[in-house]
Amino acid sequence: MAEAASDAHGEHHVESPYRSSGWRRWLFTTDHKEIGAMYLWLAFFFFVVGGILAILMRLELASPGRDLLSQQAYNEFFTMHGTTMIFLWTMPVFAGFGNYLVPLMIGAKDMAFPRINAISFWLLFIGGALLFVGVLNPTIGQGAAGWTGYAPLSAGAGADAAVKRLGMDTWILGLHILGVASTLGALNFVVTILKMRAPGVTFHNMPLMVWAQFTTALLLVFATPTLTAALTFLWMDRNLGTRFFAPEVAGPVLWQNLFWFFGHPEVYILILPAMGIVSEVIPKFSGRPIFGYKAMAYSILAIGFLGFTVWAHHMFVTGIDVRARIVFMINTMIIGVPTGIKMFNWLATMWGGRIQFRAPMLFAIGFLSMFLIGGIDGVFLASIPVDYALSETYWVVSHIHYVLFGGAVMGAFAGLYYWFPRMTGRMYNERVAVLHFLFTLIAMNMVFMVMHNLGVEGMPRRYYDYLPEFAAGNLLATAGAVLLGASQLLFFGNILWSLRNGPVVAGDPWGGEVRPEWRNWRPRPSAPGVPAAAVGALSATPLPPERDR
Repeated sequence: MAEAASDAHGEHHVESPYRSSGWRRWLFTTDHKEIGAMYLWLAFFFFVVGGILAILMRLELASPGRDLLSQQAYNEFFTMHGTTMIFLWTMPVFAGFGNYLVPLMIGAKDMAFPRINAISFWLLFIGGALLFVGVLNPTIGQGAAGWTGYAPLSAGAGADAAVKRLGMDTWILGLHILGVASTLGALNFVVTILKMRAPGVTFHNMPLMVWAQFTTALLLVFATPTLTAALTFLWMDRNLGTRFFAPEVAGPVLWQNLFWFFGHPEVYILILPAMGIVSEVIPKFSGRPIFGYKAMAYSILAIGFLGFTVWAHHMFVTGIDVRARIVFMINTMIIGVPTGIKMFNWLATMWGGRIQFRAPMLFAIGFLSMFLIGGIDGVFLASIPVDYALSETYWVVSHIHYVLFGGAVMGAFAGLYYWFPRMTGRMYNERVAVLHFLFTLIAMNMVFMVMHNLGVEGMPRRYYDYLPEFAAGNLLATAGAVLLGASQLLFFGNILWSLRNGPVVAGDPWGGEVRPEWRNWRPRPSAPGVPAAAVGALSATPLPPERDR
Protein backbone atom coordinates (compact mmCIF):
# COMPACT_ATOMS: atom_id res chain seq x y z
CA MET A 1 0.00 0.00 0.00
CA ALA A 2 1.22 3.46 -0.82
CA GLU A 3 2.13 5.79 1.97
CA ALA A 4 2.10 9.56 1.81
CA ALA A 5 4.38 12.01 3.53
CA SER A 6 3.94 15.75 3.58
CA ASP A 7 6.73 17.68 1.91
CA ALA A 8 8.12 21.05 2.85
CA HIS A 9 5.86 22.88 0.39
CA GLY A 10 2.56 21.45 1.59
CA GLU A 11 2.23 18.87 -1.20
CA HIS A 12 2.09 15.10 -0.82
CA HIS A 13 4.78 12.70 -1.98
CA VAL A 14 3.17 9.37 -2.83
CA GLU A 15 5.67 6.57 -2.57
CA SER A 16 6.05 3.87 -5.20
CA PRO A 17 3.20 1.36 -5.54
CA TYR A 18 5.90 -1.31 -5.44
CA ARG A 19 6.90 -0.48 -1.85
CA SER A 20 5.44 -3.63 -0.33
CA SER A 21 6.05 -6.02 -3.23
CA GLY A 22 9.47 -7.50 -2.50
CA TRP A 23 12.25 -7.10 -5.05
CA ARG A 24 10.17 -4.83 -7.29
CA ARG A 25 10.12 -2.27 -4.50
CA TRP A 26 13.90 -1.91 -4.76
CA LEU A 27 14.08 -2.25 -8.53
CA PHE A 28 11.60 0.54 -9.22
CA THR A 29 11.97 2.79 -6.18
CA THR A 30 12.54 6.51 -6.63
CA ASP A 31 12.54 7.32 -2.90
CA HIS A 32 15.75 9.14 -2.01
CA LYS A 33 16.18 7.25 1.27
CA GLU A 34 15.88 3.85 -0.36
CA ILE A 35 18.22 4.84 -3.20
CA GLY A 36 20.66 6.16 -0.61
CA ALA A 37 20.49 2.84 1.23
CA MET A 38 21.12 0.93 -2.01
CA TYR A 39 24.14 3.12 -2.76
CA LEU A 40 25.55 2.27 0.66
CA TRP A 41 24.96 -1.48 0.28
CA LEU A 42 26.55 -1.55 -3.18
CA ALA A 43 29.48 0.65 -2.11
CA PHE A 44 30.32 -1.59 0.83
CA PHE A 45 30.13 -4.64 -1.43
CA PHE A 46 32.77 -3.09 -3.67
CA PHE A 47 34.72 -2.04 -0.55
CA VAL A 48 35.04 -5.73 0.28
CA VAL A 49 35.99 -6.64 -3.30
CA GLY A 50 38.61 -3.88 -3.55
CA GLY A 51 39.99 -4.80 -0.13
CA ILE A 52 40.39 -8.45 -1.13
CA LEU A 53 42.31 -7.38 -4.24
CA ALA A 54 44.59 -5.22 -2.07
CA ILE A 55 45.30 -8.06 0.37
CA LEU A 56 46.12 -10.42 -2.49
CA MET A 57 48.58 -7.88 -3.90
CA ARG A 58 50.16 -7.38 -0.51
CA LEU A 59 50.51 -11.14 -0.03
CA GLU A 60 52.35 -11.27 -3.35
CA LEU A 61 54.64 -8.46 -2.15
CA ALA A 62 55.28 -10.06 1.26
CA SER A 63 58.64 -11.33 -0.03
CA PRO A 64 60.70 -10.88 -3.21
CA GLY A 65 59.94 -13.14 -6.17
CA ARG A 66 56.71 -14.74 -7.24
CA ASP A 67 54.67 -16.08 -4.33
CA LEU A 68 50.98 -16.01 -5.24
CA LEU A 69 50.16 -14.08 -8.43
CA SER A 70 51.53 -14.00 -11.95
CA GLN A 71 52.75 -10.67 -13.25
CA GLN A 72 49.65 -10.32 -15.46
CA ALA A 73 47.30 -11.13 -12.57
CA TYR A 74 49.11 -8.65 -10.33
CA ASN A 75 48.73 -5.90 -12.93
CA GLU A 76 45.03 -6.71 -13.36
CA PHE A 77 44.43 -6.67 -9.60
CA PHE A 78 46.40 -3.43 -9.33
CA THR A 79 44.22 -1.86 -12.04
CA MET A 80 40.97 -3.00 -10.49
CA HIS A 81 41.91 -2.19 -6.88
CA GLY A 82 42.47 1.47 -7.73
CA THR A 83 39.48 1.70 -10.06
CA THR A 84 37.20 -0.01 -7.55
CA MET A 85 38.19 2.05 -4.54
CA ILE A 86 37.93 5.35 -6.45
CA PHE A 87 34.86 4.88 -8.64
CA LEU A 88 32.94 2.05 -6.96
CA TRP A 89 33.53 2.59 -3.25
CA THR A 90 34.39 6.16 -2.26
CA MET A 91 32.19 8.03 -4.74
CA PRO A 92 29.11 5.79 -4.26
CA VAL A 93 29.34 5.68 -0.47
CA PHE A 94 29.19 9.47 -0.27
CA ALA A 95 26.47 9.53 -2.92
CA GLY A 96 24.54 7.25 -0.58
CA PHE A 97 24.93 9.60 2.37
CA GLY A 98 24.01 12.55 0.17
CA ASN A 99 20.91 10.91 -1.27
CA TYR A 100 19.62 9.85 2.11
CA LEU A 101 20.38 12.99 4.09
CA VAL A 102 20.55 16.09 1.89
CA PRO A 103 16.78 16.29 1.21
CA LEU A 104 16.10 15.81 4.92
CA MET A 105 18.64 18.49 5.84
CA ILE A 106 17.19 21.14 3.49
CA GLY A 107 13.51 20.23 4.00
CA ALA A 108 12.93 18.85 0.50
CA LYS A 109 10.43 16.06 -0.16
CA ASP A 110 12.91 14.19 -2.38
CA MET A 111 15.67 14.83 -4.89
CA ALA A 112 14.73 17.21 -7.72
CA PHE A 113 14.64 14.40 -10.30
CA PRO A 114 13.75 11.13 -8.55
CA ARG A 115 13.72 8.97 -11.68
CA ILE A 116 17.08 10.29 -12.84
CA ASN A 117 18.31 9.58 -9.32
CA ALA A 118 17.30 5.94 -9.72
CA ILE A 119 18.86 5.75 -13.18
CA SER A 120 22.15 7.07 -11.78
CA PHE A 121 22.27 4.21 -9.28
CA TRP A 122 21.56 1.48 -11.83
CA LEU A 123 24.14 2.94 -14.22
CA LEU A 124 26.66 2.63 -11.38
CA PHE A 125 25.76 -1.04 -11.04
CA ILE A 126 26.14 -1.65 -14.80
CA GLY A 127 29.38 0.32 -15.10
CA GLY A 128 30.96 -1.53 -12.18
CA ALA A 129 30.08 -4.89 -13.68
CA LEU A 130 31.62 -3.91 -17.03
CA LEU A 131 34.86 -2.82 -15.36
CA PHE A 132 35.37 -6.23 -13.80
CA VAL A 133 34.30 -8.13 -16.90
CA GLY A 134 36.73 -6.12 -19.02
CA VAL A 135 39.81 -6.53 -16.85
CA LEU A 136 39.43 -9.90 -15.15
CA ASN A 137 37.57 -12.03 -17.71
CA PRO A 138 40.14 -14.16 -19.60
CA THR A 139 37.66 -15.15 -22.32
CA ILE A 140 37.69 -11.69 -23.91
CA GLY A 141 41.33 -10.79 -23.28
CA GLN A 142 42.48 -9.00 -20.17
CA GLY A 143 43.49 -5.39 -19.93
CA ALA A 144 45.64 -3.77 -17.26
CA ALA A 145 46.99 -0.24 -17.25
CA GLY A 146 46.55 0.93 -13.66
CA TRP A 147 43.63 3.05 -12.48
CA THR A 148 45.25 6.04 -14.23
CA GLY A 149 45.14 4.22 -17.59
CA TYR A 150 48.40 5.83 -18.71
CA ALA A 151 48.92 5.97 -22.45
CA PRO A 152 50.62 4.52 -24.45
CA LEU A 153 50.33 1.46 -22.17
CA SER A 154 46.54 1.62 -22.36
CA ALA A 155 46.50 2.57 -26.06
CA GLY A 156 48.39 -0.56 -27.13
CA ALA A 157 49.80 -1.46 -30.52
CA GLY A 158 50.34 -4.54 -32.65
CA ALA A 159 49.17 -8.11 -32.20
CA ASP A 160 49.26 -8.10 -28.42
CA ALA A 161 46.86 -5.16 -28.34
CA ALA A 162 44.49 -6.97 -30.70
CA VAL A 163 44.32 -9.90 -28.28
CA LYS A 164 43.56 -7.67 -25.32
CA ARG A 165 41.46 -5.07 -27.17
CA LEU A 166 38.00 -6.13 -26.08
CA GLY A 167 38.91 -6.39 -22.40
CA MET A 168 40.43 -2.90 -22.27
CA ASP A 169 37.64 -1.45 -24.40
CA THR A 170 35.08 -2.88 -21.97
CA TRP A 171 36.96 -1.20 -19.12
CA ILE A 172 36.80 2.10 -21.03
CA LEU A 173 33.06 1.62 -21.62
CA GLY A 174 32.53 0.90 -17.92
CA LEU A 175 34.26 4.17 -16.98
CA HIS A 176 32.15 6.03 -19.55
CA ILE A 177 28.97 4.71 -17.95
CA LEU A 178 30.23 5.57 -14.46
CA GLY A 179 30.97 9.09 -15.70
CA VAL A 180 27.41 9.46 -16.99
CA ALA A 181 26.04 8.16 -13.67
CA SER A 182 28.20 10.59 -11.68
CA THR A 183 27.27 13.57 -13.86
CA LEU A 184 23.54 12.86 -13.67
CA GLY A 185 23.75 12.43 -9.91
CA ALA A 186 25.78 15.62 -9.53
CA LEU A 187 23.33 17.70 -11.57
CA ASN A 188 20.54 16.29 -9.42
CA PHE A 189 22.29 17.46 -6.26
CA VAL A 190 22.95 20.91 -7.68
CA VAL A 191 19.32 21.46 -8.71
CA THR A 192 17.99 19.98 -5.45
CA ILE A 193 20.13 22.24 -3.27
CA LEU A 194 19.50 25.35 -5.38
CA LYS A 195 15.77 24.92 -5.94
CA MET A 196 14.30 22.54 -3.35
CA ARG A 197 15.28 24.17 -0.05
CA ALA A 198 12.42 24.74 2.38
CA PRO A 199 11.52 28.34 3.30
CA GLY A 200 14.07 29.67 5.73
CA VAL A 201 16.89 27.38 4.60
CA THR A 202 19.60 29.56 3.07
CA PHE A 203 23.22 29.11 2.08
CA HIS A 204 24.19 30.74 5.36
CA ASN A 205 22.34 28.35 7.66
CA MET A 206 22.18 25.00 5.86
CA PRO A 207 24.35 22.20 7.30
CA LEU A 208 27.99 22.06 6.25
CA MET A 209 27.45 18.58 4.87
CA VAL A 210 25.09 20.11 2.30
CA TRP A 211 27.79 22.65 1.43
CA ALA A 212 30.24 19.78 0.90
CA GLN A 213 27.81 17.82 -1.29
CA PHE A 214 27.04 20.93 -3.33
CA THR A 215 30.71 21.71 -3.98
CA THR A 216 31.43 18.05 -4.77
CA ALA A 217 28.60 18.04 -7.30
CA LEU A 218 30.00 21.15 -9.00
CA LEU A 219 33.42 19.51 -9.21
CA LEU A 220 31.89 16.43 -10.84
CA VAL A 221 29.96 18.49 -13.38
CA PHE A 222 33.05 20.40 -14.51
CA ALA A 223 35.74 17.69 -14.17
CA THR A 224 34.09 14.52 -15.46
CA PRO A 225 33.72 15.70 -19.11
CA THR A 226 37.51 15.94 -19.35
CA LEU A 227 37.89 12.27 -18.40
CA THR A 228 35.11 11.38 -20.85
CA ALA A 229 36.96 13.16 -23.66
CA ALA A 230 40.26 11.46 -22.76
CA LEU A 231 38.62 8.02 -22.71
CA THR A 232 36.95 8.71 -26.05
CA PHE A 233 40.28 9.66 -27.63
CA LEU A 234 41.85 6.55 -26.10
CA TRP A 235 39.15 4.30 -27.59
CA MET A 236 39.68 5.97 -30.99
CA ASP A 237 43.43 5.37 -30.78
CA ARG A 238 42.79 1.71 -30.03
CA ASN A 239 40.13 1.08 -32.66
CA LEU A 240 40.14 3.79 -35.36
CA GLY A 241 43.85 4.35 -35.90
CA THR A 242 44.02 7.90 -34.53
CA ARG A 243 47.23 9.09 -32.84
CA PHE A 244 46.11 11.34 -30.00
CA PHE A 245 48.37 9.63 -27.48
CA ALA A 246 51.18 8.44 -29.74
CA PRO A 247 54.64 8.91 -28.15
CA GLU A 248 56.04 10.65 -31.22
CA VAL A 249 53.58 13.55 -30.80
CA ALA A 250 53.95 13.82 -27.01
CA GLY A 251 50.75 11.86 -26.58
CA PRO A 252 51.59 10.50 -23.11
CA VAL A 253 51.93 14.06 -21.81
CA LEU A 254 48.57 14.96 -23.40
CA TRP A 255 46.97 11.97 -21.64
CA GLN A 256 48.41 13.05 -18.30
CA ASN A 257 47.15 16.62 -18.74
CA LEU A 258 43.64 15.43 -19.57
CA PHE A 259 43.58 12.74 -16.91
CA TRP A 260 44.95 14.83 -14.07
CA PHE A 261 42.73 17.81 -14.93
CA PHE A 262 40.02 15.38 -13.86
CA GLY A 263 42.14 13.37 -11.42
CA HIS A 264 43.11 16.10 -9.00
CA PRO A 265 39.63 17.57 -8.59
CA GLU A 266 38.66 13.91 -8.14
CA VAL A 267 40.75 13.84 -4.97
CA TYR A 268 38.54 16.59 -3.56
CA ILE A 269 35.43 14.87 -4.91
CA LEU A 270 36.47 11.98 -2.68
CA ILE A 271 37.44 13.97 0.41
CA LEU A 272 35.03 16.94 0.58
CA PRO A 273 31.99 14.80 1.51
CA ALA A 274 34.05 13.27 4.34
CA MET A 275 34.86 16.79 5.51
CA GLY A 276 31.15 17.55 5.46
CA ILE A 277 30.39 14.49 7.59
CA VAL A 278 33.12 15.33 10.08
CA SER A 279 31.72 18.88 10.28
CA GLU A 280 28.43 17.37 11.49
CA VAL A 281 29.94 14.81 13.86
CA ILE A 282 32.47 16.96 15.73
CA PRO A 283 30.01 19.66 16.91
CA LYS A 284 27.52 16.99 17.98
CA PHE A 285 29.99 15.10 20.16
CA SER A 286 31.74 18.24 21.41
CA GLY A 287 28.51 19.77 22.68
CA ARG A 288 29.28 22.99 20.83
CA PRO A 289 28.22 24.58 17.53
CA ILE A 290 30.79 24.57 14.76
CA PHE A 291 33.42 27.29 15.15
CA GLY A 292 33.48 29.77 12.26
CA TYR A 293 30.56 28.54 10.16
CA LYS A 294 31.05 30.96 7.25
CA ALA A 295 34.79 30.36 7.12
CA MET A 296 34.13 26.62 6.99
CA ALA A 297 31.55 26.98 4.22
CA TYR A 298 33.63 29.27 2.05
CA SER A 299 36.78 27.19 2.56
CA ILE A 300 34.87 24.23 1.09
CA LEU A 301 34.16 26.32 -2.02
CA ALA A 302 37.77 27.54 -2.12
CA ILE A 303 39.11 23.98 -2.01
CA GLY A 304 36.79 23.07 -4.89
CA PHE A 305 37.94 26.04 -7.01
CA LEU A 306 41.65 25.64 -6.29
CA GLY A 307 41.40 21.92 -7.05
CA PHE A 308 41.31 22.82 -10.76
CA THR A 309 44.57 24.80 -10.59
CA VAL A 310 47.04 22.18 -9.36
CA TRP A 311 46.76 19.18 -11.70
CA ALA A 312 50.24 19.47 -13.19
CA HIS A 313 51.97 18.88 -9.86
CA HIS A 314 51.46 15.22 -10.80
CA MET A 315 53.67 15.90 -13.83
CA PHE A 316 56.78 17.57 -12.43
CA VAL A 317 58.99 14.71 -13.72
CA THR A 318 57.54 14.69 -17.26
CA GLY A 319 59.74 17.52 -18.55
CA ILE A 320 57.12 20.27 -18.70
CA ASP A 321 58.40 23.85 -18.73
CA VAL A 322 59.99 24.86 -15.43
CA ARG A 323 57.94 28.09 -15.35
CA ALA A 324 54.74 26.03 -15.39
CA ARG A 325 56.13 23.80 -12.66
CA ILE A 326 56.75 26.80 -10.40
CA VAL A 327 53.19 28.07 -10.88
CA PHE A 328 51.72 24.69 -9.99
CA MET A 329 54.06 24.35 -7.01
CA ILE A 330 52.79 27.68 -5.62
CA ASN A 331 49.15 26.78 -6.29
CA THR A 332 49.60 23.45 -4.52
CA MET A 333 50.91 25.20 -1.44
CA ILE A 334 48.08 27.77 -1.53
CA ILE A 335 45.42 25.05 -1.49
CA GLY A 336 46.69 24.09 1.95
CA VAL A 337 45.32 27.39 3.33
CA PRO A 338 41.55 26.61 3.19
CA THR A 339 42.32 23.08 4.36
CA GLY A 340 44.24 24.53 7.29
CA ILE A 341 41.28 26.79 8.11
CA LYS A 342 39.03 23.77 8.34
CA MET A 343 41.50 21.88 10.51
CA PHE A 344 41.82 24.85 12.87
CA ASN A 345 38.03 25.28 13.11
CA TRP A 346 37.45 21.60 13.86
CA LEU A 347 40.00 21.75 16.67
CA ALA A 348 38.54 25.05 17.93
CA THR A 349 35.10 23.43 18.03
CA MET A 350 36.48 20.63 20.19
CA TRP A 351 38.43 23.01 22.44
CA GLY A 352 36.59 23.45 25.72
CA GLY A 353 33.76 21.17 24.65
CA ARG A 354 32.37 18.19 26.52
CA ILE A 355 33.69 15.57 24.15
CA GLN A 356 31.97 12.19 24.02
CA PHE A 357 34.39 9.59 22.71
CA ARG A 358 31.76 7.52 20.95
CA ALA A 359 32.51 5.61 17.74
CA PRO A 360 31.50 8.42 15.32
CA MET A 361 33.69 10.90 17.19
CA LEU A 362 36.62 8.49 17.34
CA PHE A 363 36.52 8.02 13.59
CA ALA A 364 36.19 11.80 13.12
CA ILE A 365 39.32 12.33 15.25
CA GLY A 366 41.00 9.55 13.27
CA PHE A 367 40.07 11.48 10.13
CA LEU A 368 41.70 14.65 11.45
CA SER A 369 44.96 12.97 12.41
CA MET A 370 45.35 10.68 9.40
CA PHE A 371 44.26 13.27 6.86
CA LEU A 372 46.70 15.72 8.42
CA ILE A 373 49.55 13.28 7.74
CA GLY A 374 48.41 12.87 4.13
CA GLY A 375 48.12 16.63 3.71
CA ILE A 376 51.61 17.27 5.06
CA ASP A 377 52.89 14.61 2.64
CA GLY A 378 51.27 16.61 -0.14
CA VAL A 379 53.06 19.79 0.93
CA PHE A 380 56.37 17.91 0.72
CA LEU A 381 55.51 16.70 -2.79
CA ALA A 382 54.58 20.24 -3.83
CA SER A 383 58.28 21.11 -3.65
CA ILE A 384 59.76 20.39 -7.09
CA PRO A 385 63.16 19.07 -5.87
CA VAL A 386 61.49 16.79 -3.29
CA ASP A 387 59.01 15.57 -5.89
CA TYR A 388 61.89 14.64 -8.22
CA ALA A 389 63.22 12.28 -5.58
CA LEU A 390 59.91 10.80 -4.38
CA SER A 391 57.58 10.94 -7.39
CA GLU A 392 57.62 7.30 -8.50
CA THR A 393 58.24 5.73 -5.11
CA TYR A 394 56.12 4.22 -2.37
CA TRP A 395 56.07 7.61 -0.63
CA VAL A 396 53.34 8.63 -3.10
CA VAL A 397 51.43 5.40 -2.40
CA SER A 398 51.56 6.23 1.30
CA HIS A 399 50.47 9.83 0.67
CA ILE A 400 47.37 8.96 -1.35
CA HIS A 401 46.30 6.27 1.10
CA TYR A 402 46.61 8.58 4.09
CA VAL A 403 44.39 11.02 2.21
CA LEU A 404 41.85 8.51 0.92
CA PHE A 405 41.84 5.76 3.55
CA GLY A 406 42.77 7.96 6.49
CA GLY A 407 40.46 10.67 5.18
CA ALA A 408 37.62 9.33 3.06
CA VAL A 409 37.25 5.89 4.68
CA MET A 410 37.54 7.21 8.24
CA GLY A 411 34.99 9.91 7.36
CA ALA A 412 32.62 7.36 5.85
CA PHE A 413 32.78 5.18 8.97
CA ALA A 414 32.16 8.25 11.16
CA GLY A 415 29.07 9.05 9.12
CA LEU A 416 27.75 5.52 9.08
CA TYR A 417 28.04 5.05 12.83
CA TYR A 418 26.55 8.52 13.40
CA TRP A 419 23.50 8.09 11.16
CA PHE A 420 23.06 4.32 11.53
CA PRO A 421 20.27 4.82 14.13
CA ARG A 422 18.61 7.36 11.81
CA MET A 423 18.73 5.03 8.84
CA THR A 424 17.73 1.80 10.56
CA GLY A 425 15.89 2.66 13.75
CA ARG A 426 18.35 0.50 15.69
CA MET A 427 21.57 1.03 17.63
CA TYR A 428 24.83 -0.79 17.00
CA ASN A 429 27.13 -2.31 19.63
CA GLU A 430 29.34 0.54 20.84
CA ARG A 431 32.15 -1.63 22.25
CA VAL A 432 32.60 -3.51 19.00
CA ALA A 433 32.56 -0.22 17.09
CA VAL A 434 35.34 1.17 19.31
CA LEU A 435 37.40 -1.99 18.76
CA HIS A 436 36.82 -1.57 15.02
CA PHE A 437 38.26 1.94 15.24
CA LEU A 438 41.30 0.94 17.29
CA PHE A 439 42.29 -2.00 15.09
CA THR A 440 41.66 0.01 11.91
CA LEU A 441 43.83 2.90 13.11
CA ILE A 442 46.70 0.63 14.19
CA ALA A 443 46.57 -1.51 11.05
CA MET A 444 46.43 1.35 8.55
CA ASN A 445 49.53 2.91 10.09
CA MET A 446 51.28 -0.45 9.96
CA VAL A 447 50.62 -0.54 6.23
CA PHE A 448 51.06 3.03 5.09
CA MET A 449 53.56 4.55 7.52
CA VAL A 450 56.01 1.82 6.52
CA MET A 451 55.54 2.89 2.91
CA HIS A 452 57.00 6.30 3.77
CA ASN A 453 60.26 4.58 4.69
CA LEU A 454 60.15 2.36 1.61
CA GLY A 455 59.71 5.43 -0.56
CA VAL A 456 62.59 7.33 1.03
CA GLU A 457 64.74 4.22 0.56
CA GLY A 458 63.89 4.27 -3.15
CA MET A 459 61.41 1.43 -3.66
CA PRO A 460 59.50 2.18 -6.91
CA ARG A 461 55.73 1.92 -6.94
CA ARG A 462 53.62 -0.19 -9.36
CA TYR A 463 56.27 -2.95 -9.41
CA TYR A 464 55.38 -6.64 -9.26
CA ASP A 465 58.75 -7.53 -7.68
CA TYR A 466 61.49 -5.73 -5.77
CA LEU A 467 65.04 -6.00 -4.48
CA PRO A 468 65.76 -7.98 -1.29
CA GLU A 469 66.72 -4.86 0.72
CA PHE A 470 63.04 -3.84 0.75
CA ALA A 471 61.84 -7.19 2.10
CA ALA A 472 61.47 -6.28 5.80
CA GLY A 473 59.29 -3.23 5.14
CA ASN A 474 57.08 -5.11 2.70
CA LEU A 475 56.58 -7.97 5.13
CA LEU A 476 55.46 -5.55 7.85
CA ALA A 477 53.14 -3.75 5.42
CA THR A 478 51.61 -7.06 4.39
CA ALA A 479 50.98 -8.02 8.03
CA GLY A 480 49.30 -4.66 8.51
CA ALA A 481 47.14 -5.19 5.41
CA VAL A 482 45.94 -8.56 6.70
CA LEU A 483 45.13 -7.01 10.10
CA LEU A 484 43.36 -4.11 8.38
CA GLY A 485 41.20 -6.51 6.41
CA ALA A 486 40.42 -8.59 9.48
CA SER A 487 39.46 -5.43 11.39
CA GLN A 488 36.63 -4.78 8.97
CA LEU A 489 35.04 -8.08 9.98
CA LEU A 490 34.23 -6.40 13.31
CA PHE A 491 32.40 -3.68 11.42
CA PHE A 492 30.38 -5.96 9.16
CA GLY A 493 29.53 -8.33 12.00
CA ASN A 494 28.40 -5.44 14.17
CA ILE A 495 26.24 -3.87 11.46
CA LEU A 496 24.60 -7.11 10.31
CA TRP A 497 23.86 -8.16 13.89
CA SER A 498 22.50 -4.74 14.81
CA LEU A 499 20.15 -4.57 11.83
CA ARG A 500 18.03 -7.30 13.42
CA ASN A 501 19.01 -7.37 17.07
CA GLY A 502 20.17 -3.87 17.96
CA PRO A 503 18.18 -1.85 20.52
CA VAL A 504 15.31 0.09 18.92
CA VAL A 505 15.93 3.86 18.77
CA ALA A 506 12.94 6.15 19.35
CA GLY A 507 14.72 9.42 18.50
CA ASP A 508 18.14 11.02 18.29
CA PRO A 509 20.27 8.81 20.59
CA TRP A 510 23.16 11.28 20.80
CA GLY A 511 21.43 14.05 22.76
CA GLY A 512 22.15 17.74 22.47
CA GLU A 513 20.83 19.90 19.64
CA VAL A 514 18.45 18.02 17.34
CA ARG A 515 19.86 18.25 13.85
CA PRO A 516 17.57 18.75 10.82
CA GLU A 517 17.67 15.14 9.66
CA TRP A 518 16.35 13.99 13.07
CA ARG A 519 13.42 16.38 13.41
CA ASN A 520 9.95 14.85 13.39
CA TRP A 521 11.35 11.39 12.76
CA ARG A 522 9.94 8.12 14.00
CA PRO A 523 11.19 4.61 13.22
CA ARG A 524 8.92 2.20 11.44
CA PRO A 525 9.32 -1.56 10.95
CA SER A 526 10.42 -2.68 7.53
CA ALA A 527 8.32 -4.96 5.36
CA PRO A 528 9.10 -8.71 5.53
CA GLY A 529 12.23 -9.52 3.59
CA VAL A 530 13.25 -5.89 3.12
CA PRO A 531 16.72 -4.85 4.38
CA ALA A 532 16.41 -2.78 7.52
CA ALA A 533 18.86 -0.18 6.15
CA ALA A 534 15.99 1.57 4.39
CA VAL A 535 13.66 2.08 7.36
CA GLY A 536 13.04 5.40 9.01
CA ALA A 537 10.66 7.99 7.62
CA LEU A 538 9.98 11.70 7.82
CA SER A 539 6.61 11.83 9.53
CA ALA A 540 5.99 15.55 9.17
CA THR A 541 7.40 18.67 7.56
CA PRO A 542 11.03 19.18 8.67
CA LEU A 543 11.86 22.51 10.23
CA PRO A 544 14.58 24.70 8.71
CA PRO A 545 17.97 23.97 10.23
CA GLU A 546 19.11 26.28 12.96
CA ARG A 547 22.08 28.39 12.05
CA ASP A 548 25.42 26.96 13.12
CA ARG A 549 27.29 29.56 15.09
